[in-house]
Amino acid sequence: MKTKTIYTCSECGYQSPKWVGKCTTCEAWNSFSEHVQEKSKIKSRARVDAKQVEKLTVKKSNTSAQRIPLKMDEANRVLGGGILEGSITLLTGEPGIGKSTLTIQLCDQVASRGKKVLYVSGEESQNQIAGRADRLGINTDDLFFLAETNTETILESIKKEKPHFIIIDSVQVLFSHDIQSTAGSITQVRHATELFMEFAKTTNTPVVLIGHVTKDGNLAGPRVLEHLVDTVLYLEGDRFHQFRILRSQKNRFGSTNEVGIFEMHSQGLKEVKNPSAHFLEGRKKHAIGSAITVTLEGTRPILVEVQALANVTPFGYPKRTATGYDVNRMQLLISVLQKYAKMNLSNQDVFVNVVGGMKISDPSCDLGVLMAIASSFSQKTIPTDTCYIGEVGLSGEIRSVPQLDKRVKEAKKLGFKNVITPKQVKDIFSAVKTL
Repeated sequence: MKTKTIYTCSECGYQSPKWVGKCTTCEAWNSFSEHVQEKSKIKSRARVDAKQVEKLTVKKSNTSAQRIPLKMDEANRVLGGGILEGSITLLTGEPGIGKSTLTIQLCDQVASRGKKVLYVSGEESQNQIAGRADRLGINTDDLFFLAETNTETILESIKKEKPHFIIIDSVQVLFSHDIQSTAGSITQVRHATELFMEFAKTTNTPVVLIGHVTKDGNLAGPRVLEHLVDTVLYLEGDRFHQFRILRSQKNRFGSTNEVGIFEMHSQGLKEVKNPSAHFLEGRKKHAIGSAITVTLEGTRPILVEVQALANVTPFGYPKRTATGYDVNRMQLLISVLQKYAKMNLSNQDVFVNVVGGMKISDPSCDLGVLMAIASSFSQKTIPTDTCYIGEVGLSGEIRSVPQLDKRVKEAKKLGFKNVITPKQVKDIFSAVKTL
């Protein structure tokens, strides 16, 4: 056997015979790692037989019977109705965000339906997992645990125990003796995922893989990993706030427009049935620099409070800072205010904060952010029963937003009597006059 050294990009999987600093495919820097491959001297072609092809027909079946419904409606919403039998799901998120807490709660809910659940961990011991389950009030008698990192050993144990639901924590620590590289490498991660995908499809057993993320927040490992699995779930949120958002980046069996919102407690993750009420809780009445807007998380409208502070800068160059909002978008809104509303913000430090740890990128929140800045600069309060919805254009116009009726209905449901929309105001000056 001959050995061959290749260099593989960790971002896109591109292979090069020599090390390069910048990937020519995805343009990532310092992403190449060395791998040794064994190459046979003689290439042999095995004889294969053709398979019979069949007509493509649509077979009607009860898809709900193939799913394992969960008690968490928020998780069911994201997954498309529950965990589909034979599916392979990838769950990822930042360290300490609550991935292990969510998975142990999913195990408990699946086990409560008489299913045998196996939790495989290569990072934590049995005492650690059992201690977390005990803290969350979960009955561990119906859960089974395996501490192992060898992929082949895990598969043999699974075939022997025949569980109905499997958790792998995490795919980056698995290794195989058939692959001549360290655990966590591109080849090892891809090989392990392919083996579990084949097992899930052949045995009709759902498998959930927990994955790591890089410092940029992207999924660690090869990009092909997301193509292999059926569903990719991201658990997002700020560890200093209690809210967590479960978002689907890919779902072959459901919509990717749905999100699940949870609240972190000592008893685990709890569903937030009415997130708008939670984000508006504790709002100060007649506060200067505070405005309410409506964003869309998937297909769900959520009311959020935007706070702004404009103050004379003690330095020559004003500071612009935003938390939960794009600072470049905020700079754009400040420029529009200066030009069309005649507000001189050139000597003002401007700070914007989205309350509750939410991160909004919906353009329909532009008007709410703009009105919060204008309120703080002019020292005028916005009525507590007023909500602002609309996208702000560079010409000072207020543009319409998608699903406006749904947003207005949500605001009316929470007691807002006045909802300022693009249908009511045409430009920035008219909107600012409402202060």
